[in-house]
Amino acid sequence: MTHPSLAPRPGRAGLTAGVGLKAEHYDSAAAARADGLWFEVHPENYLVAGGPRIGWLEAVRSRHPVSLHGVSLSLAGAAEPDAAHLARLAALVRRIEPALVSEHLAWSAWNGRHFPDLLPFPRTTEALHRIATNIDRTQAALKTSIAIENPSHYLRFDGHEWDEIDFLRELARRTGCTLLLDINNVHVSACNLGHSASDWLARFPETLVSEIHLAGHSADPELGDSLLIDSHDAPIAPAVWRLYRDFIERAGARPTLIERDGNVPAFDELMAERDQADATLREARASLQVAA
Repeated sequence: MTHPSLAPRPGRAGLTAGVGLKAEHYDSAAAARADGLWFEVHPENYLVAGGPRIGWLEAVRSRHPVSLHGVSLSLAGAAEPDAAHLARLAALVRRIEPALVSEHLAWSAWNGRHFPDLLPFPRTTEALHRIATNIDRTQAALKTSIAIENPSHYLRFDGHEWDEIDFLRELARRTGCTLLLDINNVHVSACNLGHSASDWLARFPETLVSEIHLAGHSADPELGDSLLIDSHDAPIAPAVWRLYRDFIERAGARPTLIERDGNVPAFDELMAERDQADATLREARASLQVAA
């Protein structure tokens, strides 16, 4: 299904690798100079009319493309997205003009209570209808398509009626949304549930991917490597880099973000990981040009 009114946002074409923007790095980010560099923020931190925080974001945006990666729409929840929140988010989209807008395939609110986590759900046909409706509402409010991120999994759920990849593909078909492929989530889920991350990625619909996330993970303090946590507080693991290179070689370059939300290092350390992803993307583009 095509949705011509939800055209991709301008500015995506030149993006290579980016970094999650943290407050301690505002000055460094604004001063950074690298072809294809971009920054991503959680919009919930910037839903204000004025003040220093939005001023800093606008300063970075004046020099670099910015992406908005939401964490609170609760698209898989029982209720529709909060109208007041959507209105504030739409105002930020108009103000910042992000190159990409994305959200998680999860729920985080129930009967007026909000939980500090992105929670899983059974992939039923009923859930598919509900989430598709919530994505439609969100895209209509923002007047743009959004990308939906595959979650990390920590245990097997009873009641799934849909394979995960088929579920994501069908959401995109029904709503015109794209997919945000988090490769660390793929690795974490494969280790926790006991399947092959490579085989899972080989089935993923590459043409629907508008953005990729790379992050670090950690082992559970009690269970060790038998339970990996999508903690975003460590460097990207070698196994995740391998999965990323394999996917890019097959699918071609996609805007790629380095995420770090805990144990945030110096800006230069994040940029070193960013430069590694950037090199992978440029190699893929060069190979495509040679093949042509």
